[in-house]
Amino acid sequence: MKIGLSSYSLFSALKSGEMTIVEAIQWTRDHGGEHIEIVPLGFNFDENPRLVETIVQKAEEAGIDISNYAIGANFISDDDKSYEAEIERVKKEVEIANRLGVKLMRHDVAWRQINETSIKQFEEDLPRLVSACREIADYAAQFGITTSVENHGFFIQASDRVQRLIQLVDRPNFKTTMDIGNFMCVDEDPVSAVKKNLPFASMIHLKDFYLRPSHENPGEGWFQTTAGNYLRGAIVGHGDIPIRKILKIIKESGYEGYVSIEFEGMEDCKKGSRIGMDNARRFLEEV
Repeated sequence: MKIGLSSYSLFSALKSGEMTIVEAIQWTRDHGGEHIEIVPLGFNFDENPRLVETIVQKAEEAGIDISNYAIGANFISDDDKSYEAEIERVKKEVEIANRLGVKLMRHDVAWRQINETSIKQFEEDLPRLVSACREIADYAAQFGITTSVENHGFFIQASDRVQRLIQLVDRPNFKTTMDIGNFMCVDEDPVSAVKKNLPFASMIHLKDFYLRPSHENPGEGWFQTTAGNYLRGAIVGHGDIPIRKILKIIKESGYEGYVSIEFEGMEDCKKGSRIGMDNARRFLEEV
């Protein structure tokens, strides 16, 4: 396994201008990262098309892999024109992934308000989601790219829903970017969910959360799960997720791919990212 960082972990520094994405690549390598996952937040390829080649060059100079390209998308739409336009937009993002030289790309699939995330609604939306993901996976296949859905956004977040989508898309190059923490957003036990979805994973995110029950509102900085419990992002290894147990499961499965730290806590992003990578490496040695 290769431990690295999602550039999203450094979003606050990228957004404020404290750090550029090129500097983030070097920073990740300097702090032991073996790869960096590119998430275009805090920088914009449309505004600076040549940035793609700059990123590739910098990664080569730093001796670090570009592991994955992760973007947002939503195939829930009111009309066919918007639906088709979103598919075409994501195909253009596949071309960016190819220019980055990656063989893995995560795109979102759908987002709905919590009160619209019933299983009935999921089943109604599923055919169009399957069709969109299949078309994009087929387009990505010409570049040797595996596309994936991440378990997030409340609607396509539970392990069974992720599996259902993957199985219906039925393409060898459509899998899941499995975030070990995000299952908690839909009140699913992360250990059980990881065991279920690990065979479908093309990429793994290590994330940690603090968890509090619904009757104990901790106040600012927390958000609620679908059942009303409270979560707050934590440095990997500091929260309530049994990281060591999950890493042991991943290690024993034979998974040898990329593992990205995804930090979204309240601490300084550089500090949280550094400690998270250090902890992940140490935990892997211990299990």
